[in-house]
Amino acid sequence: MSTFNGNSTCHPSIFFLVGIPGLETAHIWLGIPLCFIYVVTVVGNCTIMFIIWVEDSLHEPMYWFLCMLAMVDLAASTSVVPKMLCLFWFGSREIRFEACLTQMFSILALSITESAILLAMAFDCYMAICQPLRYAAILTNPALVKIGCLAVARAAILTAPFPILASRLPYCRTNVVPHTYCKHMGIVRLPCAGTVISNLYGLTVAVLVVGLDLTFIGVSYAKIILTVLRLPSREAQAKAFNTCGSHICVIILAYTPALFSFLTHRFGHSVAPYILIGNFYILVPPFCNPIVYGVKTKLIRDKVVSLLLKRKGVS
Repeated sequence: MSTFNGNSTCHPSIFFLVGIPGLETAHIWLGIPLCFIYVVTVVGNCTIMFIIWVEDSLHEPMYWFLCMLAMVDLAASTSVVPKMLCLFWFGSREIRFEACLTQMFSILALSITESAILLAMAFDCYMAICQPLRYAAILTNPALVKIGCLAVARAAILTAPFPILASRLPYCRTNVVPHTYCKHMGIVRLPCAGTVISNLYGLTVAVLVVGLDLTFIGVSYAKIILTVLRLPSREAQAKAFNTCGSHICVIILAYTPALFSFLTHRFGHSVAPYILIGNFYILVPPFCNPIVYGVKTKLIRDKVVSLLLKRKGVS
């Protein structure tokens, strides 16, 4: 039975995910660390959200932004990893065309939302250190809700054209996706017609989102560093830098794999490294973010330890 629909766009009803070309025999073993990463991601991010939700002392802008980040990370991992585990362990390579586009939309939208939240967290650090007297007046609860809504709205508006453009392309050559999930850069390689518009739009969105967000984050931290260096004591400087230390680590974790994935796709010649880096891009930040904040943020670390000791005492 043909997997292609008989409409004018000639798109397949089903895509087939390859996984990691050249490492098919190792898929079952690769699924073990993947499952571990996913379990830690779920437990870590759910713990962060639970702690922030139940502890009144953490009901501050910095922690609400962290809660938003944990929600996005959890959603991003869940949109990809379960299908990857089915692929690695059970050989379930089929994914419906509509489900593939939905997965692609989810990954892109969540990535753009995460970038906006990281920008908001940089603004939070800037206000806390450079404008402390205006902090409480500007970063109110209604303002946080508006920031969250704007982050989601921007992501939805910018991402919506991707599946629309992809659904209008003819896939008369192949319906085999050389990846472990429906990544946009992998999908646009499949059509037998020109994908200039889709590629240009993807490049434009990447430059606008990452370029603008990183620019504003860089400006925020430049002002933060200048303000901190003017502080009279080294102890005050260390405390100020420690306030934003976790955020800097998360920014590096979020943007570095994404940059390498983009460069490998544009200039790389081997498929397997591109796919591996693409997996790191979607798996590593959600896995590491709760660990970074759990270790480096004293309030969260103390609350987690207190919760564990309380549970141990009850048992």
